[in-house]
Amino acid sequence: MNSTILPLDYFFILLGVSLAVISLMSFRDQGNPRRIATGSFWALYATVFLVGDRLLPLVVGIIVVVMALIAGLGGVSLGKYHLFTPEERHNSALKLGNRLLYPALIIPFTTMIGSVLFQKTKIGGKFLLDQKNFTLVSLGVGCIVALVVACRFTKSTPVQAMRESRRLIDSMGWAVVLPQMLAVLGLLFMDAGVGKAVANVTTTYIPMDLKFVAVTVFCLGMATFTMIMGNAFAAFPVMAGGVAIPILVGVFHGNPAIVAAIGMFSGYCGTLMTPMAANFNIVPAALLELPDKNDVIKVQIFTALPLLAVNICLMYLLMNAF
Repeated sequence: MNSTILPLDYFFILLGVSLAVISLMSFRDQGNPRRIATGSFWALYATVFLVGDRLLPLVVGIIVVVMALIAGLGGVSLGKYHLFTPEERHNSALKLGNRLLYPALIIPFTTMIGSVLFQKTKIGGKFLLDQKNFTLVSLGVGCIVALVVACRFTKSTPVQAMRESRRLIDSMGWAVVLPQMLAVLGLLFMDAGVGKAVANVTTTYIPMDLKFVAVTVFCLGMATFTMIMGNAFAAFPVMAGGVAIPILVGVFHGNPAIVAAIGMFSGYCGTLMTPMAANFNIVPAALLELPDKNDVIKVQIFTALPLLAVNICLMYLLMNAF
């Protein structure tokens, strides 16, 4: 019996339905030369959200492989959209003013309120929010509220919202799927024993009995693995199991909280320098229609490298200070 009024599954279903609608719109778009491939890609992605938990892992794996083939062969492309003219967009922006920011601000505000104030709220003996995923559920509620407010301010319809969703998701393309893929990659690295391999290599060929060297290896490793995986959360288990826990905490008695916090921050430096973090670096370039898709990364490198050096120094100085 479900003891939660708003389980996370509801939002997965809603997301799946939205992707299914986008898929249907893509199939019907005569202006997209690859409408069948594009519609199929989003239909397969919708299937994962709608019934993925009921499918055999092998079937889900086949779906992922087919999606990768479609994306790899250039099957996901832009179509024809119902766009306002530049003059209409300019006049609308002038009319709405700062109210354009309200929907964007509602999402984090609602997420915070739900996570803090309604985490343990019960109605009729049931928790209001999914107790394992109350932050994600609050985020989902915030997105729905923001959509309603945006439609009210702009006097647009949910249909227009879906059209804009399709335009944006087509612009991002296969990169939308990348965060989930990279999270799975992190699990594969863990199961494959990459953390143990990293520990063996570092202790064999690098003088890890020196605290500064060990700190440098951990921070650089976090940045490097994040650049490979595109996600610091996926890189952390590998480097934590290989260096942080056995050496920084076990040998040098570092504070685990400080090691973890600064280690993650070092990983984020890697996020700034990799196209694998597509949702941070490639998608903005696509949405802003920059001539070079790597322009964002080229600018961020000059922040990431000094910040990584500062993280190494901070961890060296602070990990034993508290």
